[in-house]
Amino acid sequence: MSRILIVEDEEIIRQALKKVLVRQQFDVTEAGSVDEALACDPGSFDLVISDLRLPGAPGTDLIHQSGNTPVIIMTSYASMRSAVEAMKLGAVDYIAKPFDNTEMLGTVRRALEKSAGVSRRSPQDAKPAAQGEALPGVIGQSAVMQALYGKIAKVAPTDAAVLICGETGTGKELIANAIHRASPRAGGTLISVNCAAIPESLIEAELFGHEKGAFTGADQAREGLIAAADGGTLFLDEIGELPLEAQARLLRVLQEGEVRPIGSVNARKVSVRLVAATHRDLRKMCDAGQFREDLYFRINVVQLDLPPLRERGEDILLIARQLLARYCGKLARPALTFSPAAEQAILAYGWPGNVRELDNIIQRAVILCDQPGELGVEQLELRQPASPAAATSGSSAVAPASKPDQTSLDDYFVRFVLEHQAELSETEIAQRLGISRKNLWERRQKMGIPRPRGGRQQ
Repeated sequence: MSRILIVEDEEIIRQALKKVLVRQQFDVTEAGSVDEALACDPGSFDLVISDLRLPGAPGTDLIHQSGNTPVIIMTSYASMRSAVEAMKLGAVDYIAKPFDNTEMLGTVRRALEKSAGVSRRSPQDAKPAAQGEALPGVIGQSAVMQALYGKIAKVAPTDAAVLICGETGTGKELIANAIHRASPRAGGTLISVNCAAIPESLIEAELFGHEKGAFTGADQAREGLIAAADGGTLFLDEIGELPLEAQARLLRVLQEGEVRPIGSVNARKVSVRLVAATHRDLRKMCDAGQFREDLYFRINVVQLDLPPLRERGEDILLIARQLLARYCGKLARPALTFSPAAEQAILAYGWPGNVRELDNIIQRAVILCDQPGELGVEQLELRQPASPAAATSGSSAVAPASKPDQTSLDDYFVRFVLEHQAELSETEIAQRLGISRKNLWERRQKMGIPRPRGGRQQ
């Protein structure tokens, strides 16, 4: 059982985070400041999760005080610049507040795996994968994946822009990480930005930075995420959600190799390799005037198409078995195997949520399993039709939804968002619900609905 130290001065946030981690069988200890954390000997834990701003010393002081124990920094969007600086100081990752439980748990597990030596690769060891060779952290031996590995092996050593396309949950962020690790920029910083998760009013300031007084609330100058990725890789997840104004500024960065913060007359030269991802058809968006065609051609030098899980054949079982072994270990459960009937059900199922859905279903099955031995079909609880055609039809045009009887407004909101966010943009979802995009974002936060992301649920 992994031991985690939470350092957070706000008790409500600390207790909420502890509750989520304890449910996942982690052994959690709390502290309200750096001094309290040091009294707990942070180096004796498997992971430290610390708020950036604490009474007294900042959370970044724990990075060097924790020895070899990895430290994750918690921060709000308003102080994301400082979180990037924390990563440069040695933090393994950061969590944005208010955090999404699924994303937070994913961040925690990645940090623990890296600390344990799983998928660890130093910049000195970075080299392109041989054609057809599986990438670190990427599972698959099917023909479509072998072809993908070969394409990645060719593009990773270059500085060419890459556009990763694929359905929700296919692992686009995982591929972006693999490209960065196999590139000459592996020693630099990989900055990941979910364009769908940041409100339109903040996205430009986050990406390009701003000067003091550039707009209301800009009480100090801040470096943008693009500048923070100088010398490394910038991963823009769900780039199709980027507003047109921000698209124009991004195009200039790619064309001129320089970034100009909001409110500044001076531009800064940057060397950034761009990797973008989307589950939408950007070509159609260009035709509809929703995406700049000149930016589309600039980011789509090499396009990588990730196959949906239902098209990967026996890879499904390879992934399922590894996930089963992983969760049995993490949850301290006896080793489990799939029954023959369960394996047939896994192969026959359409997997509309792809690898992310498979991960969630297996994790749930391990948690709820009472008996050691085999997992049967009933433990998997595959409720959706096991038809690839049915899964594929989900990508067709979505008709306006009608409110079902005996359903509360909140239930209707949650169901509508979860059912249609794979096909509709945040703006389109908001329009169909009759609310603003800002209101949609706020309700997602309040109701805990995961937002679209390559490494997070969408």
